[in-house]
Amino acid sequence: MKTPLLIAGLCLALAGCATTGRLGSAEKLELYRAHAGAPQKDMQFFGSLNGWTELGDSALAVWTKPSEAYLLELSGPCPDLSYAPAIGLTSHMGRVSAPFDKVLVRDPTGGPRMPCFIKTIRKLDVKSLRAEEKEMRQAQVQEREESTK
Repeated sequence: MKTPLLIAGLCLALAGCATTGRLGSAEKLELYRAHAGAPQKDMQFFGSLNGWTELGDSALAVWTKPSEAYLLELSGPCPDLSYAPAIGLTSHMGRVSAPFDKVLVRDPTGGPRMPCFIKTIRKLDVKSLRAEEKEMRQAQVQEREESTK
């Protein structure tokens, strides 16, 4: 799943972001891609999400359980995804399927939104993703401490 070249490239890309204190959407997407498995045709979904994270205007991570998450990449830009207060997913018989199901961006004013079609579904290795995020936070703290000396 991971190659040394991919990991080295990701580390270089993310190292440039450490000084800003936060990763941008593109860097977060690369981090999540590095911890995602192969594309799969569908995922189990029983109507509620445990959480979600936007990863730019055409990708997001959704948590179906605290320890189970999926990277969803969309067919194109999904308007207002980065500002959405909530999202929904369409499903059929407890399954979300690529490319048939959609991400529905919830609008607080109740206005209609165009659905965003799911292009790929990839299961995330949540344990390794969280471990790398923790390492990155620790490196940022250490870098800040060294810069104040």
